[in-house]
Amino acid sequence: MKNIYLAAPFFDKEQISKRDKLAALLSSNPTVDKVFLPGEHEDDPESEFGSIEWQLATFKLDINQINQNDVVVAILDYDKPDSSDPGTIWECGYAFANNIPVIGVQFDSSNKLNLMLSMSLTAFFNPEKDIEDIKNYNFDLLQTRFSDYEVF
Repeated sequence: MKNIYLAAPFFDKEQISKRDKLAALLSSNPTVDKVFLPGEHEDDPESEFGSIEWQLATFKLDINQINQNDVVVAILDYDKPDSSDPGTIWECGYAFANNIPVIGVQFDSSNKLNLMLSMSLTAFFNPEKDIEDIKNYNFDLLQTRFSDYEVF
């Protein structure tokens, strides 16, 4: 069983809804033990939100969690065409550079994927291939799963 770091933007209700839906699907997967949601664990009671102390504590927590988890699953929907969440993309790049598999998920199939990002993915889930399939994906085997999407 694998532990998952769920990288996703969580700055508005729609993003949180997508993140929560994906977290529920992952939690129902028999090959997943735990799902870490960065936005749910960022509280540092010793420092004020936005302060340099808070920023450093948040940054270190997220890096430690990526390193401790087995797989990064990332929501790759964009607010506007060809514009991604920089934090999520950074988390994907960091994971890939550290040999941690990255699984991509898009709820909105109208967006293209950056070529470098798409080539770093072990598997990809989108509406055409049914996002719901992620609850049956074998995270122990981490088989390559391609999808037909346009890159830029």
